[in-house]
Amino acid sequence: MTLRTPTVAVLGGGTWGTTVASLAARTTRTVLWVRDPEIANAINVTHRNPRYLAGFDLAPALRATADPAEAVADADVLIAAAPSQHLRGVLAAAADHVRPLIPVVSIAKGLEQGSGKRMTEVIADVLPGHPAGVLSGPNIAREVVQGYAAAATLAMPDHHTAQTLQGIFHNSRYRVYTSEDVLGVEIAGALKNVFAIAVGFGDGLGAGDNTRAMVITRSLHEMTRLGVALGGHAETLAGLAGMGDLIVTCISPHSRNRHVGFELGRGRPLAEILAAMNQVAEGVKTAASVMKLAAERGIEIPIARDVDAVLNHGQPVEETYRGLLRVTPGHEVHGEAW
Repeated sequence: MTLRTPTVAVLGGGTWGTTVASLAARTTRTVLWVRDPEIANAINVTHRNPRYLAGFDLAPALRATADPAEAVADADVLIAAAPSQHLRGVLAAAADHVRPLIPVVSIAKGLEQGSGKRMTEVIADVLPGHPAGVLSGPNIAREVVQGYAAAATLAMPDHHTAQTLQGIFHNSRYRVYTSEDVLGVEIAGALKNVFAIAVGFGDGLGAGDNTRAMVITRSLHEMTRLGVALGGHAETLAGLAGMGDLIVTCISPHSRNRHVGFELGRGRPLAEILAAMNQVAEGVKTAASVMKLAAERGIEIPIARDVDAVLNHGQPVEETYRGLLRVTPGHEVHGEAW
């Protein structure tokens, strides 16, 4: 008996959604939903996304549509790729057409503003009963779509489901590891964007390589403290979805969140920076939600606190790095200060 090739639907045609759709289309039938019918047509005709990945070829088998019902109608697996602040609405628009009980994999990296919910929690609200997990790792989209070697972690509540879905994404240049630590992978993906803004501050101010390494290392400490307090595993935070993604997001010139911090460090207003971007920097909206989660559990995360202070409370960027000179460091592992 020949088993039917599973159909994958990807909801969200931004840079990463398009990239993951192209990855999946190389192994199985894949439909990408995008808002703009012209972009959908361009993908179908030219095999390129002219808005977010101009100049990069996508898998020829990838098909796109601007109709969410059409995208999900035959899907065996749903990939939630819309930005975190829009995911609830996108899922709601498609919910009536999603087949029962199919797995849903989030590739969005953020927390919902207001509720502070992780993306799998949003999925559970809109699509109750569907197994919900997350794919995350150190993945700069343009490098992945070009075939550079990369890796990620696919976490599902049931490990067998993760293993079953692994083959959709895994290939010789994109290694997919499995996990059951959905919470740890999601929290790491949300926090790393906030910390990348902090690293961007220093780069914009010309703080130097030693400072960059210090901020990245202490950010990992904060990420681990909060992630474990929320129920994640320390090993996850030290892995691809944690340390790996943190490093690449903090150092890559293609990182949107680092770019925001860098431009703030150079003195540009936040509104001007965001207006000039055609993509979402998730850390900007996530910072306040992260601070709320930390406060609820009594966890001190001073780097994230300073990012939130700059973004949402008018603190000058320079004050973030002057704080390093004012605060006496404590124990490296057990201390709470920078």
